[in-house]
Amino acid sequence: MGSSTNRELNELLVKLFNNVMDIEEKAVITEEFKDITNNDMHIIEAIGIDEPQGMSVIAKKLSVTVGTLTTNMGSLEEKGYIIRERSAADKRVVLVELTEKGRKVFFHHKDFHKNMIKAIIKELNEEEMKVMIKCLLNLGEFFKQLEKEQES
Repeated sequence: MGSSTNRELNELLVKLFNNVMDIEEKAVITEEFKDITNNDMHIIEAIGIDEPQGMSVIAKKLSVTVGTLTTNMGSLEEKGYIIRERSAADKRVVLVELTEKGRKVFFHHKDFHKNMIKAIIKELNEEEMKVMIKCLLNLGEFFKQLEKEQES
């Protein structure tokens, strides 16, 4: 690959990384959901709509400490997006689940991502999608390796 192509790819990635959170926030944080942040939205996504999740499970999904997550959970609970309850089986465990309002914002965020994926793959054939997936997996591995190096 030539240096011109590498430069173009680098500029594209930098631009995407710099804009993705801002663009997502503008698209997802609508008038109806103006009382939450993009970070709150990702916490709601990590909680999910299935069964109640333990705080440590949610924290692990988000790569944050339980202490950090606890602060955000208080705000989401006050706003009516989540409910926190102690586990009946183990009182040390706090389980979190989405309220109806939380489920509504969950699906709103999910729709944004579904539309984003449609836009990405709309003109790709099966082989091109496999190449794109491989590229993104390689990028993910690069980030994982950098994270390991920073931890040591």
